[in-house]
Amino acid sequence: MTVRWGEKRYYSLDYYLKTTYGEKLYKISLDGGMTCPNRDGTLGTSGCIFCSRGGSGDFAESHTLSVTEQIESGKKQSAKKYTGSSYIAYFQAYTNTYASLAYLEKLYMEAILHPDIRILSIATRPDCLSTEILDLLERLNQIKPVWVELGLQTIHKRTARYIRRGYDLPVFETAVSELRRRGIDVIVHTILCLPGETKPDMLQTIQYLNRQDIQGIKLQLLHILKDTDLAEIYASDPFPVPDPQEYYELLGACISHLRPDIVIHRLTGDGPKDLLTAPLWTCNKKQVLNQLQSYFKTHDIWQGKEY
Repeated sequence: MTVRWGEKRYYSLDYYLKTTYGEKLYKISLDGGMTCPNRDGTLGTSGCIFCSRGGSGDFAESHTLSVTEQIESGKKQSAKKYTGSSYIAYFQAYTNTYASLAYLEKLYMEAILHPDIRILSIATRPDCLSTEILDLLERLNQIKPVWVELGLQTIHKRTARYIRRGYDLPVFETAVSELRRRGIDVIVHTILCLPGETKPDMLQTIQYLNRQDIQGIKLQLLHILKDTDLAEIYASDPFPVPDPQEYYELLGACISHLRPDIVIHRLTGDGPKDLLTAPLWTCNKKQVLNQLQSYFKTHDIWQGKEY
């Protein structure tokens, strides 16, 4: 293969940041103190079956702190492994456009105007993007780049119902279209190895996303976390979870079929060790990523090979 992304065989976020901004940017996870329509009774009260009590923001700073205080705390936490001075403000916990316009504008402006923040990244649901919020994001995108991460997980209706996602595929497509019309980069969160999904099912999700105007993707291996409905299901009726080699093979297939211009923001995910029930082998993230690189090289796999 022709080397396109430095030492890696895929378009990594690290490579994108270094070639676009001239340096690595450290991501600081923030908590805006929001909830989710799948938790507050609008759509449901239990959330998606895999979602932790922290709303997938288990590494975020405390929402009792101001945004500035959270950023400064995150900078201190990162000092042991990051020597740079540029950061991504990542609103991660729960649904980060699920609040009033005035509240969101205050929250986002405090983050984006911080001198050390280079990018504002917002994780949300595609059914929580009103025209007013989209217009706000467009204005913010004129100050510094704004990324919006949409939780899709899968394209398959039966799985979406099973995980209680709470919206249909056309809602996602509209959100992508409206964000891109405003020049905002879209990152899509997917989950691999959801119960009942086969390898062809997962590849169909990848092929669907190849046809969408998206700029980034997160390939998240399903994590079974304590105190979730998924953990209860797994305890009473265990379903298959992949071992490392099975996952490397699956991921290799996904990477091979993925459009080569899509930036890969995540390849496995790293759930909190105190909450993770399975698969426990994912705890050693560095080892997993090294083994993945070796697997891709040994099997001559690269992003877009089969695209």
